[in-house]
Amino acid sequence: MSAQYYEGIGRRKEASARVRLFPGGTGRFVINDKEGGDYMPRAGDMDIIMEPLRVIGQERGFDVSVHVNGGGISGQRDAIRLGIARAILKLDPEAKPALREKELLTRDARVKERKKPGLKRARKAPTYTKR
Repeated sequence: MSAQYYEGIGRRKEASARVRLFPGGTGRFVINDKEGGDYMPRAGDMDIIMEPLRVIGQERGFDVSVHVNGGGISGQRDAIRLGIARAILKLDPEAKPALREKELLTRDARVKERKKPGLKRARKAPTYTKR
């Protein structure tokens, strides 16, 4: 991979992804030193991740390197997608309206609600017993 790259940070739930876009690449996609399809084997995950590149019409125009940690599969997937969109924005600020229209620049702020005292989970109450 070449030396010049554009970096974007994406976060979702507990996952955090550092994405580097290398212009003029062959479409190589590496996540945590593994091929993208090997790291994200679920059907449709790679399609969701590649959406920002598809919006600007450059699906094969970049080599992508990702370091992601924390969270689960879907949180990591959405963090990578946001990171790619932010890196594209640094590369080409003209792409902002197209990315904004598809809601690819918005961080999904939903996180797990904290557990409250006296409850089993955030909202689940213990079973009521009359006797």
